[in-house]
Amino acid sequence: MDTGKLRSLFDLTGRVALVTGGTRGIGRAIAEGFAAAGASVVVASRKPDACAETEAHLKAMGGAALGVPTHLGDLDSLDALVTRTTETFGGLDILVNNAANALALPLGSLTPEAFAKSQDVNVRGPVFLVQRALDHLTESPHASVVNVVSAGAFMFSPYVSMYAAGKAAMVAYTRSMAAEFAPRGIRVNALAPGTVDTDMVRNNPPEFQRHMEEAALQKRMATPDEMVGPALFLASDAASFVTGQVLHADGGLVAR
Repeated sequence: MDTGKLRSLFDLTGRVALVTGGTRGIGRAIAEGFAAAGASVVVASRKPDACAETEAHLKAMGGAALGVPTHLGDLDSLDALVTRTTETFGGLDILVNNAANALALPLGSLTPEAFAKSQDVNVRGPVFLVQRALDHLTESPHASVVNVVSAGAFMFSPYVSMYAAGKAAMVAYTRSMAAEFAPRGIRVNALAPGTVDTDMVRNNPPEFQRHMEEAALQKRMATPDEMVGPALFLASDAASFVTGQVLHADGGLVAR
């Protein structure tokens, strides 16, 4: 292993990466990191203005980029997203399922509407997006899917059970996808962040945020940029013999 070969393991030059929820928080940090690593990056989110701003930002960094307004709960929108991606950049190598719905209700007070809204974005959307992209990923010699889940999928998660259960479902889908898609040369892994300084976390009451910080061994939140290294590892050739795994980037939250 020489220096050039080592650096090449994390090089995404010539690859096309699609990041959902890519206009803010963890998704935006991953999009920036992948662009810096040489990938052409497509970001998707519900807001057209945010997509346009992020596209311009990534291009200003020197990368090739595209922003596509997409609602993960709308299956037709997923078809359009994959089509725009492949027509613009000629293929798809990396898919990061990062978009999420943090809708929370206590058990005993769930409504069918809230349950469906949570499941549509956190489970159905990611699963069907992989399905829509499957033929393109099969054609890639470096195909990788990274499902961003949550440390909450592995813990007691009162009051946010819909979110945690959706992420737990994606852990199960990750392992099944890894097994079924291995003959196609597609690796599928999950990244499980702990508490990260994002809008989703900051929308919680201050005392809840402090509790989440104190629960981890490192006694702090992560920055979104701290998720880039783990995501790049899973998406790149550095993880060429890694599939069906969950990488916890949680400051020691689940271990504790």
